[in-house]
Amino acid sequence: MAKKALITGITGQDGSYLAELLLGKGYEVNGIIRRASTFNTGRLEPIYSDPHAGDRQLFLHYGDLSDASALARLISKIQPDEVYNLAAQSHVRVSFDSPEYTTDITATGTVRLLEAIRETGIQPRFYQASSSEMYGLVQQVPQTETTPFYPRSPYGCAKVYSHWITVNYRESYGLHASNGILFNHESPRRGETFVTRKITRAVAHIKAGLQKKLYLGNLDAKRDWGYAKEYVEAMWLMLQQDKPDDYVIATNETHSVREFLEATFGQVGLDWKQYVEIDARYYRPAEVDLLIGDFSKAKQKLGWEPRTKFAELAKLMVEADVELLRKHREGEIRVVG
Repeated sequence: MAKKALITGITGQDGSYLAELLLGKGYEVNGIIRRASTFNTGRLEPIYSDPHAGDRQLFLHYGDLSDASALARLISKIQPDEVYNLAAQSHVRVSFDSPEYTTDITATGTVRLLEAIRETGIQPRFYQASSSEMYGLVQQVPQTETTPFYPRSPYGCAKVYSHWITVNYRESYGLHASNGILFNHESPRRGETFVTRKITRAVAHIKAGLQKKLYLGNLDAKRDWGYAKEYVEAMWLMLQQDKPDDYVIATNETHSVREFLEATFGQVGLDWKQYVEIDARYYRPAEVDLLIGDFSKAKQKLGWEPRTKFAELAKLMVEADVELLRKHREGEIRVVG
């Protein structure tokens, strides 16, 4: 009988890649989506357009991490073997503008989900999406599973709470619950307001003559950037272990936003300095200057390591956005014609 997985945040970047991974392994995949007046399942389109999609078990359910009773009903109905909590208000800059909402979904939402699992009495394996933003004002370089947290945003603070409440439920109730401390992970499915995707989308539009300027904040911020499609493999591996644990998932390389600009604009033969301008609105009230993660524990215990390096990631994201724009423009031409 197929394993059942429940994914919160299934319509996001990570959720869509994880759904594909699990379906490929023969899982029945259940996803929680928020009810909206417009379709927000675009990232799941590759699953539905797959010629073998009819053989795969993907079910979407309406729900929200702010609704504890709905979560309990869904878990009781689905009886999942594995639960992946990927849902969050995950934009760091937005968390400064909406700290209460961020806390309610990103922090309290996790305890609602854990309580729903506890109250139903079932024993699924649980994955919590922790974040490198928890390290904030870094106390150690590179960062490991034992590096003290020092969050520098409401989002980072909320993620610290979710991380520790997951540890607490593991130790208090014997739940097989693991935290994946994922460093920045990008892809062509990254939201367009996140800096990497904002840049690669702008590269495509500037090259096509559709955009003149790109406005950014701190170009000196350094991040450990990996490929999201590979990072979801680590999530699955954590839940296949005999014992739950916490793992840093990263590349152990750090690059600045400036370096990402050089790599992406260089991909299409443009000098980024001619197109990028600084806008103070994009600076955070408290900045995280340097993130670099040591993934040696994940390599040793999970057999996981990153395969896609920085330059390759920048290349594949630019190529995807150039192709996306080409398809969009051709579609417009066909419609007009």
